[in-house]
Amino acid sequence: MALNTSDLCDQLGEAAFVAEPMLGNYGGMTAFGGQMATLKVFEDNTLVRAALETPGFGRVLVVDGGGSFRCALVGDQLASLGVKHGWAGIIVYGCIRDSQSISSMPIGVQALGTHPRRSIKKGEGAADIPVTFAGVTFKPGSWLYADDDGLVVTTRRMDPT
Repeated sequence: MALNTSDLCDQLGEAAFVAEPMLGNYGGMTAFGGQMATLKVFEDNTLVRAALETPGFGRVLVVDGGGSFRCALVGDQLASLGVKHGWAGIIVYGCIRDSQSISSMPIGVQALGTHPRRSIKKGEGAADIPVTFAGVTFKPGSWLYADDDGLVVTTRRMDPT
């Protein structure tokens, strides 16, 4: 991705919605972007797996995990599914695991932190709804751009200039 978040903020001004700096980069791609799909779950990654098993078409999966630090919602197996199915990235408002393996995969992954415990599997949660964390509302169909400087949400696709 040739577009960086600093230039995007300069270009869009107040139309760029910038997330509070609380997420760390864990994937092999530290700069990524795409149209968003969203999930709202809590300590249950069943819907995360289901989403990553579908074609990503270069989208970014935004997972509102309630900010839980008690288990991981994404590990190397789910990140591999994301790569296999063409997802550009995964944003987790919660934790991931298998961070060393994920760091070598060609996918963007940002999360609050890491945790070795896997999640429960009840299939609870909601898909394709607006979710809010880090001071930003993430709406399905809007666009997300991320790099080492931050995470920016826009209502339209931005092209490198």
